Amino acid sequence: MNTYFIKTFGCQANKSDSERIEGDYQARGYRPVRSWKKADEIVVNTCAVRQRAEDRAKGFLLNVVKHFEQIGALRPKVILTGCMTHHGKEKLFKMLPMVDEILPVGEVGFNSKVVRKDKLHGWVPISTGCNSFCTFCIVPYSRGREKSRSMKDILSEVQKLAQEGYKEVTLLGMNVNSWGLEKVGVGFRKLLMDKDRKFIRDDLPTNQSQYLKAKGIPPFVRLLKKISQIEGIEKIRFITSNPWDFHDELIDEIARNTKIDRFIHLPVQSGSNKVLKLMNRGYTREDYLYLIKKLRKKVVNVVLGTDIIVGFPGETEADFRKTVDLAKEVNWKVAFVAQYSPRPGTAAWRIYNDEVSPLEKKRRWQILDDLINKPHLDDRKYLVK
Repeated sequence: MNTYFIKTFGCQANKSDSERIEGDYQARGYRPVRSWKKADEIVVNTCAVRQRAEDRAKGFLLNVVKHFEQIGALRPKVILTGCMTHHGKEKLFKMLPMVDEILPVGEVGFNSKVVRKDKLHGWVPISTGCNSFCTFCIVPYSRGREKSRSMKDILSEVQKLAQEGYKEVTLLGMNVNSWGLEKVGVGFRKLLMDKDRKFIRDDLPTNQSQYLKAKGIPPFVRLLKKISQIEGIEKIRFITSNPWDFHDELIDEIARNTKIDRFIHLPVQSGSNKVLKLMNRGYTREDYLYLIKKLRKKVVNVVLGTDIIVGFPGETEADFRKTVDLAKEVNWKVAFVAQYSPRPGTAAWRIYNDEVSPLEKKRRWQILDDLINKPHLDDRKYLVK
């Protein structure tokens, strides 16, 4: 019997993808092994959100090659998938010659039984890809345009989980709030620059323009209502949300529905309106604070987490201090603070200069990590691993 090993880097979406890839392998008669050193095939599920994430995957692959060269044995077949596939096959095969096959994200996994590690909590993807086109983000290029799974398929999966004894589910999407509202065929128009290669901002569609207006109750709220009616499911989480389409109806449903977790992860990325505009986030600091105010007013015991990027091109010390001030005002319990890393292919990589030094990025990261995460180490219990 052939054997396999899956190495996963990155976010919950990648972990969910790996569970489905594992189901596909077992459906074909493969057996899992605990060590990649004993596998016939190694699948490397990559992350590309930061350069460091890509470097970790490359380091793992180099260790694989080194090990089998040292023992004088043929190495296993190496299959690469995940967000690094945005580089394209030609570039990847040159960059990583040890890779034998490249599997595009999302090509397998929905036709076989998912192999889940947790027996009480299940990841449930509700959409793939993203239409938001934040200037720093590689996801629309690596995972493609946003596409919602049907309500029928989602409810069927959750129903089966409940029948198998699962009590908790986390709904996954790059922007879960927009489930059912994505436009077809959206993307960037030609990027225009002036003679000094400064970006002409008006040519970039804002995030809100990428999604349809909700008519009546937003689709995602309807989905939450349906899932909460499934007997046996006791807790519902969802990630990731975005401020521009966190509808009032969603706030009301969270407040009313005791099955929905009180932890809300709501990325802000920056406290500076100038930087938010450069990022194409589609909202202002004031918009974000207004949303937080509504959440805290209606949702009893709500707990807030966020994502922040420091050192984005154009971020001055004054801009950074606005983010620090926002952190003090909002009092997030958890923050994933990242140092900006240019992602080849993104708008920011094409049109902005990565002008903040690595040392300065690290300093800013440390300040925010100390401010937000150190006092609340115990609050990481809100996160599902």
